[in-house]
Amino acid sequence: MQHAVGSPLPPHQPGEGPRPGQGPAAWSPPSAHHPVPHGPGSGPQGAPHVPPHPPHGTGAAPVPPPPSAPVPPPPPAPVPPPPPAPGFNAPPPGPVPPASHRPAPHHAPPAPETTGHMTLPPGGPVGMPSAPPAAALPDPGITTLAILLIGPAGAGKTSVAKYWADHRRVPTAHISLDDVREWVRSGFADPQSGWNDHSEAQYRLARRTCGFAARNFLANGISCILDDAVFPDRPVVGLGGWKRHVGPGLLPVVLLPGLEIVLERNAERSGNRRLSDEEVARIHGRMAGWYGSGLPIIDNSQLDVAQTARVLDEVLARSIASPPKW
Repeated sequence: MQHAVGSPLPPHQPGEGPRPGQGPAAWSPPSAHHPVPHGPGSGPQGAPHVPPHPPHGTGAAPVPPPPSAPVPPPPPAPVPPPPPAPGFNAPPPGPVPPASHRPAPHHAPPAPETTGHMTLPPGGPVGMPSAPPAAALPDPGITTLAILLIGPAGAGKTSVAKYWADHRRVPTAHISLDDVREWVRSGFADPQSGWNDHSEAQYRLARRTCGFAARNFLANGISCILDDAVFPDRPVVGLGGWKRHVGPGLLPVVLLPGLEIVLERNAERSGNRRLSDEEVARIHGRMAGWYGSGLPIIDNSQLDVAQTARVLDEVLARSIASPPKW
């Protein structure tokens, strides 16, 4: 390309090698032919370019900056995906946020297992009460206990158990085997109609139910007294069953008045709880086997209910200090 003589050479373009006879920095354009641009957008990134002041004593014009690199065009805006076809599983319209910004699903906390306003702890077998020093007997009226009151029909077990539970200074429940057995309305196996496998099965079921109820009461700090006609000649079914259902800390006490007293009290009963005199005498004879067993026995032939309850407290105090072997 030809240029007129005396005209200045065009500025050196990027990527162009040195001109013949010139070094890399041998040429600088005169300011007269290349005025410095002014105004917005003339400096880098659109800022106004202010030329530096020339050194004092020289008439040299400021050197213009090298041309700035071209600004790349902005990336194209993302095209939103087409809306899905309507259906039950279609996502809502609009961009889907990434997984890290999505709100966590809300799960309602599980409701605590409660009864009323009190949380029930799991039930467990009652342990033996700790024995106090030998100098003084413990006060059974303020101790959490599990009592099994044994006796024949007409011995006064239910009356004594209710009175004893009513007059304690700590919460106490009375669990009657006969009451639980009579929960069965249709199909009730009445022993008065004859003792058979069906009536025996209902007795075993009632004993297990009473044992489970006693464990739940004891787990919540409520003492229990249960009453049952346990026979000494069937220890596996009687004492062994109650010990399995309630726990080794169960304290058995035998209530055994004379035969005449038992017959009189049985005659005052009504309904299916009244037995024949022959059956009462047979049961009373079997209960005599508790003598010599090591269990505490209370003869309440000449005691009323309140007096028998006080004697029961004395017997329990000795049983706590020296638990019976059974």
